[in-house]
Parts: sequence; structure tokens; C-alpha cells
Amino acid sequence: MGRIKNALIKRTARNLLKEENKFKEEFDANKKLLKEGMPSKRMKNKVAGYISRLKRMEREKTEALETE
Repeated sequence: MGRIKNALIKRTARNLLKEENKFKEEFDANKKLLKEGMPSKRMKNKVAGYISRLKRMEREKTEALETE
């Protein structure tokens, strides 16, 4: 199991996903997109990782629905 993210990380990631559709499944690409907007390096990395995870889960969900 992975680490549990706090509510601030989850809320920030979901709000960013609603606003912008530039994010991808790759952590490094998301990290570069968040370079300017985050207050700290640690928070930027956590949000970028969580966005990557959400995008990956979204893709897997659509693939599962297509196969049914």
C-alpha cells in the first residue's frame, strides 16, 4: 500500500485537474507544469504524484469500461 495523502494535497490536485487539462500520467511532466504555482518543492512533488495517480486510475477505469 502507498502512503496516505492529506486533504490539502488531494483538494489541490482535484482543483488543478478541474481547471487545466494539461496534466499527464508522467510524474516529471506534471512536476514541470507545477513548477511556478507551488509554495514548496515537497508540496509540488506530492501534488504532481497524486495527479499522476489520478490520471492513471482514470485511464484504467475507461479501459475497463471499454472491455465490458
